[in-house]
Amino acid sequence: MKTDISYYQNKQEFRLFVQQSYTSLLKLKNEGDKEAFNALVLKILPSLRNYINRGLNVFISNGNFSKGKYKGDDIIDQLFIEIYDHIEEVKHEKDFYAWLYLKADEIMEDIQVEEEFNEFFFKNIDTYSKPEWDAMEEKYTKDADGDLLLIEELSDSSYNHNDYELKPVFVEDNEVAFIDKIDKHLEQSTVKNHTAFVVHNLPFAMRQVFELFTNEGLTLEEIAVVRKSTINEVKQLFEDAKRALQVSLFNRYLNK
Repeated sequence: MKTDISYYQNKQEFRLFVQQSYTSLLKLKNEGDKEAFNALVLKILPSLRNYINRGLNVFISNGNFSKGKYKGDDIIDQLFIEIYDHIEEVKHEKDFYAWLYLKADEIMEDIQVEEEFNEFFFKNIDTYSKPEWDAMEEKYTKDADGDLLLIEELSDSSYNHNDYELKPVFVEDNEVAFIDKIDKHLEQSTVKNHTAFVVHNLPFAMRQVFELFTNEGLTLEEIAVVRKSTINEVKQLFEDAKRALQVSLFNRYLNK
């Protein structure tokens, strides 16, 4: 019982410290002192870090995504940004403590929703019709429009997220005819836009392997080292990504 009371008192003291930090954080933001702002945020996050890690463990145990895919620090980094950008949403000091958990939940929920959509997208990729493909890409383009404009403003073409080349990917004998047909019937810009859209919506592991191979020039063996997985696992992820692209391009543009 003594331990429980001591724990409760410590939690209450910590909660009070967090609440009292609210005014100081607002002042630091208004002064533009982001370094001091982040230093103070760092002091109020220990209990949130534990909460986030427990949430990630639940996602993993429920099969939402694999162990090691996301780390608590990834969400903490995003939480720093959310606190700095949106702290004015909090109207009263007493509400600040609960608001922090609200923001942490929103970040984790976004991750879960994205993962569920990407898994659903990949599992159903054989079934989408051309109108469905067109509608999904239109929404993707509209949602990402601001980001795309920022990317297009960069002078270095290597930053262009659409710059996927399929010829180095589809090199097997039974894939040459597919690439020839793509070259004959589709504009290069159409292929690159479709590829970027599909890759964006693949499950994380598949997307990571494909991008490291195509955009960064890593071999499958090197990607296995990066991912801390076996070469066979990486090869399967790469083959799955290739199949998703091949099926989607065929169903959307060539199935006539």
